[in-house]
Amino acid sequence: MSETKVKTKVDLVISNAAEVVTCAGEGMGDIGVLTNAWIAVKGDKIVGTGSQEEIINNFDINQADRIDATGKVVAPGFVDAHTHLVFYGTRVEEYAAKLTGADPAKLKKLGLTMGPNRTVELTRNQPEEELFQQSKKRLLTMLDYGITTVESKSGYGLTTESEIKILEVSKRLDEETPLDVLHTFLGAHGFPENLTKEEYLDVIINEMIPQVGERKLAQFCDVWCDDGYFTAEESEQILRAGLKYGMKPKIHADAYSYIGGSDLAADMKMVSVDHLNYTPVEVMERLAETQVTGVLMPALDFAVSHKRPFEARKMLDLGMKIALATDLCPACYTESMQFVINLACRLYKFSVEEALKAATYGGAQALDLDDRGVIEEGKLADLQIWDVPTYKHIAYELGTNIVETVIKSGKVIVNR
Repeated sequence: MSETKVKTKVDLVISNAAEVVTCAGEGMGDIGVLTNAWIAVKGDKIVGTGSQEEIINNFDINQADRIDATGKVVAPGFVDAHTHLVFYGTRVEEYAAKLTGADPAKLKKLGLTMGPNRTVELTRNQPEEELFQQSKKRLLTMLDYGITTVESKSGYGLTTESEIKILEVSKRLDEETPLDVLHTFLGAHGFPENLTKEEYLDVIINEMIPQVGERKLAQFCDVWCDDGYFTAEESEQILRAGLKYGMKPKIHADAYSYIGGSDLAADMKMVSVDHLNYTPVEVMERLAETQVTGVLMPALDFAVSHKRPFEARKMLDLGMKIALATDLCPACYTESMQFVINLACRLYKFSVEEALKAATYGGAQALDLDDRGVIEEGKLADLQIWDVPTYKHIAYELGTNIVETVIKSGKVIVNR
C-alpha cells in the first residue's frame, strides 16, 4: 500500500490572483509574474506559490483563512529604505512660500526659520509622547499605501539627549505598530548652532555613538556627506566609529555636490548610498561592482525642485542595485510609495517593472534584509493586494491608492 502524503496545514490562502508579482527574478527589470496564481501562508512565512492544483495537492487548506483575489494583483509589501519618520510639526509655510520662487532673504524677513534647522527647533524639545503620536499617524498611513517595512533616521535633534529620544520613539514605533521599523543613527545630519564642526564631530564619535551603541538603538549609522556638511574623511571617521558598535554604514552622498561620498560607499562596501544626483559614471560602475545599493528618491527631487534632477537609467544599465524610497521628511512630505513609483517612471525613466522591484526587493537590499521584498517559499508573508487587473496600474494611476489589502507577517492588517 502506498503511504498517504501528509500535507502541511496552512493558515492563509490567497486564491485566483490575476497576477502575483514575485519580484524574485535576477535583474532589476525581472519581476517574475505568475498568472491565475495561489499563495499559501503558514504562520508568518510564505510556504507555497503556484496554480490552484499545486497548492491544493501540496497543502491542507481546509482550516485556512481565504482571500479571493480574482481579478486582482498580489505584490510584496513595499520596503521603504530611507525616511526621516520621527519629527514634529511641518515646514508647510516655507514650502508654500517657495512655490513661486520667493527670495530666501524675503522669507527670512517674514520671520520664517527655514530648512532642517526649523525642524530641529520644533523636534528637539517636544515630549516623547508627542513625537510618537505624530510619527505613528504617518506610519499607519504608509501601511495603508502598502508599505510594510520602514527605515527611520534620527537627525532632527543634534544633541545626544534628543537624538536618543528620536531613536527611542523609532523603537516604540517598531514595537507598537504592525510594521517593522529599522533604526538609523544620523546625528551627522547637520550642526548645532552652539558648537563648531570639530566640536560636534567629537560629540558624535565619542558621546553619541557610544551611547546609541550601548543601548542598541540603531542597526545603521548614516552621515550627510556633501558640500557644507561632512567631508568624505569626516564621514569615514563617523561610520567607522559606528561599526565598532555594530551599526552598519549608510551614507547621504552626491545630493548637491560630488566630494567623494559615493567613492567611500564603494570602498567600505556600505549597505546603501543614498541620493546620487551628482555621481560620476565611473563611480556608478564601482558601486555596481561592489554591489552597494543606490537609494533614489524622486519625490524629494520633485518637492524641492532639485536643480539637478537626473535620469537613473545609466545606473540601471550599468547593473547597479537600486532601491526607491519616499524620503518622508518635512521637505518631502509623502507617505506613498505608489507616488514615488509614478515619479520614478516619469522623471527617472524607469520601466514599471524596474520601479516596482526597486520599491520592494531593492528596498530590502538597502536594509540588508534577505527575508522580504519577494514572494517565494520561506520568505516573510508581507503582501499587498491591489484592486486592479494588472501590475502596470501602479505606474499608470496617478495619486490614487490601489491597495485593497495589506498582510504583515501573515496577518491581514489593512482590509479596505
